Amino acid sequence: MNLPAPPWTEEVLDSFRMAKEKIDSVTNHGVSSNEVLAALLPGLETAGFEIEQGTDRISRPVLFEENGAVEIEYRVDGFHPKHGAVLEVEAGRGAANNADYRDLVRTSLMVDSRFLVLAMMIEYRGGGQTTRSFEKTRKRLDAIYASDRLKLPLDGVLLIGY
Repeated sequence: MNLPAPPWTEEVLDSFRMAKEKIDSVTNHGVSSNEVLAALLPGLETAGFEIEQGTDRISRPVLFEENGAVEIEYRVDGFHPKHGAVLEVEAGRGAANNADYRDLVRTSLMVDSRFLVLAMMIEYRGGGQTTRSFEKTRKRLDAIYASDRLKLPLDGVLLIGY
């Protein structure tokens, strides 16, 4: 990290702290991303995020057709319009399936996105194995930001382990 986190990130972190008992992946196995979002909902909405709920999907535009209609868009778990912050909560095999890379690239392509808030399980247990998703993603992000080979158009990534 080479810059301090923006002040608004503290509200996001508070939302995770308030929901910790329900979402902690070390003690609660099998929690889905929808369950995590439901537990985070009160705090994140208070912080100004639009959050996906049930069939109420949030889409962010990427490309537009000639007439101005959205041609390509991506669904996200949450979005903060003022801060340009995209929220993605990964559960299950998020790190094993490279969902972190997908979230990083998609957020980089979305109109008005400036930040990615990426929540990864600390531990995922499945198929007789334990994957340390948060740690794996942290190392990937460190490699991306330490290298001069890939320049991302984002002001920052807030990685949260739950």
